[in-house]
Amino acid sequence: MTGEKFLRVCQALSLSSSVVDAANEQRRGTAAFDRLCKIKPLYEEIREACKRNYHPSQEISIDERMVSSKARIGLKQYMKNKPVRWGYKLFVLADSSSGYTWDFFVYEGRFQGISGNGLSYDSVMELIDTKLLGTGYKLFVDNFYTSLPLFRDLLQKRIWACGTIRTSRIGFPKTKVNGLVSKPPRGSIRWIRKDSLLFVQWRDTRDVSMCSTLHKAHAEDTAQRRVKGADGHWALKEIPVPPTVKEYNQLMGGVDLSDALIGYYKVLHKTQRWYKMLFYHFMDIAIVNAFLLHKDIAKGKGQVPMHQKTFRETLAEELAEVGSPSTARPVPPPAARRAHHRPEYVSGNSATGRLKCRHCHAKTPLKCSSCDVPLCLDPGRVCYNDWHVANNL
Repeated sequence: MTGEKFLRVCQALSLSSSVVDAANEQRRGTAAFDRLCKIKPLYEEIREACKRNYHPSQEISIDERMVSSKARIGLKQYMKNKPVRWGYKLFVLADSSSGYTWDFFVYEGRFQGISGNGLSYDSVMELIDTKLLGTGYKLFVDNFYTSLPLFRDLLQKRIWACGTIRTSRIGFPKTKVNGLVSKPPRGSIRWIRKDSLLFVQWRDTRDVSMCSTLHKAHAEDTAQRRVKGADGHWALKEIPVPPTVKEYNQLMGGVDLSDALIGYYKVLHKTQRWYKMLFYHFMDIAIVNAFLLHKDIAKGKGQVPMHQKTFRETLAEELAEVGSPSTARPVPPPAARRAHHRPEYVSGNSATGRLKCRHCHAKTPLKCSSCDVPLCLDPGRVCYNDWHVANNL
């Protein structure tokens, strides 16, 4: 299609019925008003498709994702610690190893949870659907989500969890017995077990506090760090690292991996409509998930998977070939198509009597009578024929 037609399609893009939108607008200001009404049909469909076509591996992670936007709307959030500070916040459950987005939901600025344990608890329980997902998973989260009620309730669902924890959380052990001193050496480890929960304190460049329901307190694992010696010189040194920290660093980044794959080749366009911004992001999620499925299938067959850019180009070409016979315009035979195309001299241009050829951009006195396109037609340049053949005219 032409660029003008593409822009007209983008301008007319709508994800919901105008009748439903009008009825929802009348409920504005009441509890029945749906902030996501304009994206609800595609929003629900893309979530179901993500869960229907893939089953994640044992290690999963939950984190926030920001979709950049400067729209003046109540859905927009601010997160100072994210690369994208202003935009729409999504809570995402992703496969830790591949980065596949298995489920997500858009944060509306309020969350009607009934647990009484706060947004972090309710958002995890919203994404952990054991009826569909199953049990036996290892969940990795950051300190926004980690809490004692959450980890205990997940353990009752037979889902183990690990994450960094804020020492100000309710239930965090306050005992000073066997705690780290004010200036402990790097690699120092202290731990305490409370029922099924393990709390670990580890000294790196600063103190790191962890909570886990699936790890041992210590092992033989080590990590390399640059340590300044007594002589003032820096040198690499092996220091002990607890299993909680090691596995957290390896498996927490599922959502970050998904964000990176999306960020390489975005379909995002500038728009003044908030629902179009989310539509473009849903397209990114669908394309990246499809690319990850392609990689798994190719590896299973012993083939080399395509690069993401090649995959996107191939996908665009295959989608362009898909059409409905009922909406496609009938194509006349070549003889009939060429019958009404005749070259004629350019008129109405008294200055030079010539226009720029659409094909080679040289000056020409001729144009097609039907297409109204200036084209060359001389022994050196047969742009008239070449252009019509290229455009199947």
